[in-house]
Amino acid sequence: MKFAIAQLNPTIGDLTHNAKQVLEAARQADRLGAQVLVTTELVLCGYPPRDLLLRPGFIQAMADTLEALAKDLPPHLAVLVGYAAANPKARYSGEKPLFNSTALLQGGRVQQVFHKQLLPTYDVFDENRYFAAGQGPSSFTLPCGDWGIRVGVTICEDLWNDEEFWGGRSYPRNPIADLAGEGVDIVINLSASPYSLNKAQLRAAMLAHSATRFRCPILYVNQVGANDDLIFDGTSMAFNRQGNLVARLPAFEAGLAVVEYDPVGHDLRPAALAPLPSDENEALWSALVLGVRDYTRKCGFSKAVIGLSGGIDSALVAAIAAAALGPDQVLGVLMPSPYSSEHSVSDAIALADNLGIAHQTLAIGPLMTDYDQVLAPMFTGTSPGIAEENIQSRIRGNLLMAISNKFGHLLLSTGNKSEMAVGYCTLYGDMNGGLAVIADVPKTRVYALCQWLNRQVGSEHSGAALASLAELSDRASALTTGLIPQPILDKPPSAELKPGQVDQDSLPSYDVLDDILDRLVQRHESVADIVAAGHDAAVVDKVVRLVARAEFKRRQAPPVLKVTDRAFGMGWRMPIANRWTSEVQAVAQPSDPEPLLQT
Repeated sequence: MKFAIAQLNPTIGDLTHNAKQVLEAARQADRLGAQVLVTTELVLCGYPPRDLLLRPGFIQAMADTLEALAKDLPPHLAVLVGYAAANPKARYSGEKPLFNSTALLQGGRVQQVFHKQLLPTYDVFDENRYFAAGQGPSSFTLPCGDWGIRVGVTICEDLWNDEEFWGGRSYPRNPIADLAGEGVDIVINLSASPYSLNKAQLRAAMLAHSATRFRCPILYVNQVGANDDLIFDGTSMAFNRQGNLVARLPAFEAGLAVVEYDPVGHDLRPAALAPLPSDENEALWSALVLGVRDYTRKCGFSKAVIGLSGGIDSALVAAIAAAALGPDQVLGVLMPSPYSSEHSVSDAIALADNLGIAHQTLAIGPLMTDYDQVLAPMFTGTSPGIAEENIQSRIRGNLLMAISNKFGHLLLSTGNKSEMAVGYCTLYGDMNGGLAVIADVPKTRVYALCQWLNRQVGSEHSGAALASLAELSDRASALTTGLIPQPILDKPPSAELKPGQVDQDSLPSYDVLDDILDRLVQRHESVADIVAAGHDAAVVDKVVRLVARAEFKRRQAPPVLKVTDRAFGMGWRMPIANRWTSEVQAVAQPSDPEPLLQT
């Protein structure tokens, strides 16, 4: 018995194209002699569909598309397709009106429907908003010679509740244990599990544990591609009854593989193992490139514009954009002020030349003078300060938006996670844009990723995960310092909004800041715990206050590509009007409360 697993890249709401992807995968699976094809969670509508699910017309169109797809599929092939199904009992039971479901299509029609049992509500997930929980266990039988193969069907979160692996349950039921108790021969899981750093390794360990514990092979099929802020890495896998990995699809690209089930040995036979990214930097690079590429094309853009400051953040975003879209589809705009250093301009031009992207220079000095003249009557008697500095950033933001509007380019915001966390950014200035590419990447990781990127130039690349570097590497093969000019890596970070300014005038060193932010944002450590880890209490106090006061900025930021398990965006739900300071007072004893909003 041959199972085909299709790792697809659906677009949310594009029912016709998504169904076409399933149909093409089914025809390929049929040619390869498969009897079963498994697709991904909600593949027909794309994941996550969010409030599209509140529109009755969308649900009806999905049902119609599913029926039409069933008729077009190879008639003997059994195909599992994820979609949102109506809950006919909702009106009388008080349940949610939909199920997150999987349809078994064969012989031109829907044979069976299975519903997701565990509905996550943490981080970016809010499935209880739309779906009722299915009741299991869910299984079907495939004819095979003189006997049948009983297949258990689960959907994403249904796999993530093994109390032995996690040290406890998050839900009352464990669907895998239920299926094992029913005596299924194999478990299939249709997933749309977003990427975050090191998550692929966690998934693999979890799947291996469940296969070993229940002595049951598992086929895990994950969505690939990016939808809005979420990136899906694919990395679909199969494990035999001993918990050994027997098949794996590539990370960050669509694909299809066939895995054979031995009905005599009741196990999966070894198949091909696609290589994983070699390290965290390669995985992160691949995720960000995929995120920019899919966001751009799925939103109807083909070109991007970026403000090039000569700094490391805009350099990394420009490199990602060039790899994602092609260098000829990226425009870099230099906007020097009277405070910009000569090396900032020369470094930005060197970067553009290395990447092969076009660049334009728009000096903002005259515009700064005009603003000063217009505001002079109101600002008389005050000293220049943050307001005047922010005007420079907002002038640049306006210019970039004008270019975006005029030529239809997607403006990519270049701020990093460290800046976003503490509000070291300007609303309607450097925060302008349609996508915040690295706003979930801390500053120290930005440096590490750029250094990794430079090491790749001229080296031997292998694997599809680095394919996006090929054109850039070829272009820069003669370089001795890599794609990112060394001066960009060496100079102190600076917004250059006043003479001699560097980031560390306002912030702790990024090594210190990022460790505090990791403990505060990622690990939810208390102020006392962070201080006990060796950080100065006054510095911790300052960082905690900055994080709280910057919430209103983050609420107005562009969508942030999520690459950690605690990103600013859908999964970060902090109040803006917030005076929770008791932890800070216990350490630093601050004076009267400061205004919450600082622009």
